[in-house]
Amino acid sequence: MPQTEAPAPHIEAAPRTRLRWWTELPLIVLVYACYSAGRLVVRGDVAGAVDHGLAILRLEKALHLNAEHPLNRLFTHAPWLGVPADFWYASLHYVVTPAILVWLFRARAEHYRRVRTWLMTSTFIGLIGFTLLPTCPPRLLSADNGFVDTMAQYSSYGWWGADASAPRGMGGMTNQYAAMPSLHVGWALWCGVMLWRHGGTRWTKAAGVAYPLLTALVVMGTANHYLLDAVAGVAVMGVGAVLAPLVLRAAERVRAALTARVPALAGRSGGAGSPIVSGGCQTSAGERIPRQRETRLGSGAEPGASSQDAGEGAPAPAR
Repeated sequence: MPQTEAPAPHIEAAPRTRLRWWTELPLIVLVYACYSAGRLVVRGDVAGAVDHGLAILRLEKALHLNAEHPLNRLFTHAPWLGVPADFWYASLHYVVTPAILVWLFRARAEHYRRVRTWLMTSTFIGLIGFTLLPTCPPRLLSADNGFVDTMAQYSSYGWWGADASAPRGMGGMTNQYAAMPSLHVGWALWCGVMLWRHGGTRWTKAAGVAYPLLTALVVMGTANHYLLDAVAGVAVMGVGAVLAPLVLRAAERVRAALTARVPALAGRSGGAGSPIVSGGCQTSAGERIPRQRETRLGSGAEPGASSQDAGEGAPAPAR
């Protein structure tokens, strides 16, 4: 029976451009540049920042909310709580979030762009809030408001000075009036969602629940944020989650437009546009596919074929 030829394998569309770390670094630089610009804008508006902080306290009093004072008193009078809380505030924000980003980049690449866009979108919303609504944190209000700056109280235990989580002598690099919203809480919530959704064990899911909750307690107990700052941080992450798909689609359209205008930006997929030979089989120059060998052996050598083309095991021509 004549053998039927197997159908050619289906060739899938080329995958999206691979993730590259050098394309991610500019995003981090952009976020820091925007943060620095906002810090410079609000530097001279100390009176306005204090007024905003006092307004938040009055609003919380009207709503019968007062989580900051008891937590701050507890952390102030119990160094075994206050010192670890200061280390938590001064370090984990800058360690856990990048670590989870790297983990997603390496192990969950199919989700990375979406969740990175969510984090970046929410961060930009927070930076807008810092710029338009500079807010004095509780620790920088006058003492008659009942708050103690635990970062200053326990500064001898850590690397920070009187300028929140900034190392000593580098307070000018931080925005001291970036209390509303709390990106400490917002980023911790993002980290918690990533651990819950993409972590594979019960421990990672438990950490995903505990990390944002403990961070919320820490930012209030250390007098760095108000309760409503934490609520605003959660709200910002919610808005960022809604806007992230729109931002991602807009970025894809921009990338497609740039690729169409500048072909060099298109990723080379290893021979796109090259002719397909041998019915989809890859061959090198001068190499013959098996069907050609079989035909040649059955019907004789091709005209002009050399002895090397006769194939393995073919008898040499008689002299």
